[in-house]
Order: sequence, then C-alpha cells, then structure tokens
Amino acid sequence: MNAMLAGMTTSVTELKRNYAGILKQADDCPVAVLNHNRPEAYLLPAAYYENLVAYLEDLEDAKLIRERADGPFVEVSFDEL
Repeated sequence: MNAMLAGMTTSVTELKRNYAGILKQADDCPVAVLNHNRPEAYLLPAAYYENLVAYLEDLEDAKLIRERADGPFVEVSFDEL
C-alpha cells in the first residue's frame, strides 16, 4: 500500500472534470491525485510549492554550514577582499 502524503485526494477523472473546484476545496494544501486508487501525482498550490522549495534550500544551507563549521579557514584581510 502506498502512503498518502496529502490530506485530500481526488481521482484523475474528477480532476479533469472539476479542476477549479478541487483547488478551491483544497484550501492551499496538497492534493493526492489517484489513478486506480493509488497516488499518481500530487497537486500543490504555487505558494505551498514555493515554501517547500525555500525550506529545502534552508536545509541544504544548514547542512553546508555544519560541514564547514570546523574549517579549514583562510585568514583574509579587508584589503585583500
């Protein structure tokens, strides 16, 4: 059984018939699009997707900071910059 990673589901057929209504009903949350009762895709509102990408970028930055926290460091003066 596939995990459902959304609070709302719809079928591919229903999505074709009522795209605007489903988006309105989703209320800025992800929607799992089912094909034969299995998740085929996820429909994400633009703002949700943008926040998700920003969050992933923050996680990548935090990982990079942890990796570089112990050096090596290069001493540089302001004149050299």
